[in-house]
Amino acid sequence: MSENYEEWLDFAKALAMKAGEMIVTARENSTFVRDYKMNHELVTSTDIAVDQYICSRIVESYPSHCILSEESSPHMDLGSIGDDVPVWVIDPIDGTVNFAHGHHHVAVSIGLYIGDQRILGVVNAPFLGECFWALKGSGAFCNGKPLAVSSAQELRNALVATGFPYQKTALTPIIERVSRILHHCQDVRRNGSAALDLCWVAAGRLDAYFESVKPWDMAAGTLIAEEAGAKVGYYLSSTSTWPDVVNGEGLLVSTPQLYADFLALVDVDL
Repeated sequence: MSENYEEWLDFAKALAMKAGEMIVTARENSTFVRDYKMNHELVTSTDIAVDQYICSRIVESYPSHCILSEESSPHMDLGSIGDDVPVWVIDPIDGTVNFAHGHHHVAVSIGLYIGDQRILGVVNAPFLGECFWALKGSGAFCNGKPLAVSSAQELRNALVATGFPYQKTALTPIIERVSRILHHCQDVRRNGSAALDLCWVAAGRLDAYFESVKPWDMAAGTLIAEEAGAKVGYYLSSTSTWPDVVNGEGLLVSTPQLYADFLALVDVDL
């Protein structure tokens, strides 16, 4: 099946680029409607339109594949899928709040895994003009140029990213961890797109990223960071039903040389 990987990567890149054009057009023309799911999480009509476009193209081109999408199939039972079935993991707009407010830290995220292996990831940031991608074992790239994690050697010089949950009752532990990071590292960034934060670790713009996220937030970006030399692990014991390959609970991704130091800061009983 590996002979199909390059084909799937090209397909994913084409989807992400077209989806990016849809996002930019919607924002420039203000042709989107705001709504909320689960009474607190922002979603726009553009999220839905991009999701429908990506998923319809996958179904048309690869009808035997499965799709886990934030907007159309977030509750898929991944445990019932065979280990040899490719699964696409889609976030049509990672950074919806940014998109709705006219901020540019917005991305389309498309990942694919088989069994316990991340196979490919594409993260397109259309407002920034950057498309990141990786294929397992083949390195990571941005607009065709190879990526590598930073060479930071000391925590005090490290720039770290995280995010905050929609549910405000879950803020206390993350704020405590942010405080610990701030006391030991150079600074913290909260950019609003987990997929792009992971890509920025890959590009050496960030030295680490930590947060609890959903599979569609991290499936593509985690592989891109790994292929650029990052170490991937967890600071929380998993309570998730997601397979390990797309489990974003307590995700920690950093430069290898500082991983243990970052883990010591955020792996605390809160």
